[in-house]
Order: sequence, then structure tokens, then C-alpha cells
Amino acid sequence: MVDENIKVDVKGETCPVPLVEARKALKKASPGDIVEIIGTHPASKKEIPMAVEALGLEIVDIQEKEGVWKIKIRR
Repeated sequence: MVDENIKVDVKGETCPVPLVEARKALKKASPGDIVEIIGTHPASKKEIPMAVEALGLEIVDIQEKEGVWKIKIRR
């Protein structure tokens, strides 16, 4: 059983697109998979972790470099 890494690139998208795409990816993911959301919209960087916590899932990592953030979520 290999954990999959699912990447969702929402750079340049604004609310609610990054959150909607993140939710879609998390629904499709299998338990244990890592979903990586990559974006540039500052509000989404705050909203996605809140939504992830509400779903009872785990934030593995959040990084930001030059205005581009990556959030890794374990399904």
C-alpha cells in the first residue's frame, strides 16, 4: 500500500476556488494519502487549514515562499 501524493495547483485563483478544489481532492483521496494544495491567495492559506480541522483531518505541513504557499494534508 503506497500513499499517494495528490497535487492541487490553484495558483492565481481566489476564494472560494482553492477551498473548493481542496475539498474535492480530499474527497477523492484515500485514507493516508497526502493532498498538497499550492496557491497564492492569502485568505485561502488561512481558510484551508480551518476547513481541514473541521473535517477532522491532519495538516502535515504549511510552507510559504515568495508569495506561493503549499499546504500538505493527510486524508
